[in-house]
Amino acid sequence: MNPDRPLWRTALSPRWTALLLLALAIAGVMSVLGVWQLDVYRSKTAEATAKQALAAPIPLQSLFSVDEGLPAKAVGRRVTVAGTWGPAADQVFITDRRNGSQNGFWVVSPVKLDSGAVMVVRGWVASVNDPAAVAPTGPVQLSGSVVASEAADSSGDAARGRVLSSLRIPTLVHMVNYRLYDAFVVQTSLESGTVPAPAPAAVTPPAPPTDHAGLRNVAYAFQWWIFAAFTLWMWARMVLDAHRGSTEDDEDLPDQDRPTESVASSGTVSA
Repeated sequence: MNPDRPLWRTALSPRWTALLLLALAIAGVMSVLGVWQLDVYRSKTAEATAKQALAAPIPLQSLFSVDEGLPAKAVGRRVTVAGTWGPAADQVFITDRRNGSQNGFWVVSPVKLDSGAVMVVRGWVASVNDPAAVAPTGPVQLSGSVVASEAADSSGDAARGRVLSSLRIPTLVHMVNYRLYDAFVVQTSLESGTVPAPAPAAVTPPAPPTDHAGLRNVAYAFQWWIFAAFTLWMWARMVLDAHRGSTEDDEDLPDQDRPTESVASSGTVSA
């Protein structure tokens, strides 16, 4: 390759400059199409998540059975629970839970169903001795949202009493003598049953997990961005090939066709 012919001169020639402008225009359109596909994905995801949160409550047993693990589609779902409050001795408290600026406990009580039982987060209390923490009895029908077990292990707390550091079914299954559903229900309303006075403060259920609807649109977005990058890469590759070809042509020229080099002013031409 002729070092005296820089690459930028080839790239800035009218032909390749025009092609660069065309490549930039095409790549720009493809980039915009990629952003549009990403916006479509976000819109679909937000719509699906909102639809899940606003869906009418259905019986817990219709989502999964006591013998099954918690399916991902059930997390955040609004459900109804109809049964009987379990023994007061099986009620537990989850520590370090906030209610505004106060630190306190979640009150979690079992509701026995036809098959097994489900642990229900009834509300928040400032202390385990709060009158609102007294366990209810009798038949009950309530609504709430399904939540999954927390990740932190609290089995060590279970060995010391009924105050636990995390809400976790694998811990609670060893603290009761009946089967438990692999989920909790955060109570949002009480349709019927004993209403304790005073009642625990309401706990806001966690937001439902994001429903990643339209993941195909994310793939489309990346496709468009790859096409855009490929367009610019192809232009650069074509310029480089053209530059190499032109310099090789220069090297193949006969001596008489090469550009005449200037003679140094101090030199002389021999006869």
